Amino acid sequence: MLTLHFAPNSRAGRIVWLLEELGLPYELNRMDFHPKDLKSDEHRARHPLGRVPVLDDDGITIYESGAIVEYVIARHTDGALKPAVDSPLFPEFLQWFHYCEGMVMPPINTIVVQTILLPPERQNKEALEQAQRLLGKALAPVEVALEGRDYLIGEFSAADIMLGHALYMSGRLGCVDDTMKNIQAYRERLETRPAFQKAMAA
Repeated sequence: MLTLHFAPNSRAGRIVWLLEELGLPYELNRMDFHPKDLKSDEHRARHPLGRVPVLDDDGITIYESGAIVEYVIARHTDGALKPAVDSPLFPEFLQWFHYCEGMVMPPINTIVVQTILLPPERQNKEALEQAQRLLGKALAPVEVALEGRDYLIGEFSAADIMLGHALYMSGRLGCVDDTMKNIQAYRERLETRPAFQKAMAA
């Protein structure tokens, strides 16, 4: 049985979404996004930095959301949510799958720290504004890529789970403006997917 160690409003939502899309059975160990849970000795034994998500697959423990997505697809499906290596869609799939953590999530992390995690007296306006500018630049190629497409590579894939979740977070942070029509419509499409709704309600 797959067990997902999870905290709300985190990257762990991606993995709930993935498991729901695939219809795989799993158990959820829901923790508070707080040091008392995440930095406990019990959880540090799963993840040395005390972070989520962590997946336990009958004694195999793996963390990092992208690695978990790839692991689940490789071990528990016959190639679902991923084009075949010889498909013309495969290079673009890889690009958007990794673009999420490489380009979009770093400024999101800074924005979250500067607006939510730090007390007002420790927030840095310049750092926040720089991160917002970087995020806007990172979203621009995604806006172009979605022109005329429902999903990142045309068909729904694990790249949408990775990058789509980050775009959902960008919207919640107020960083997807009205000029990003394609991203706005894309987010709305993702939010109608039953598996996405279950993941966000977790």
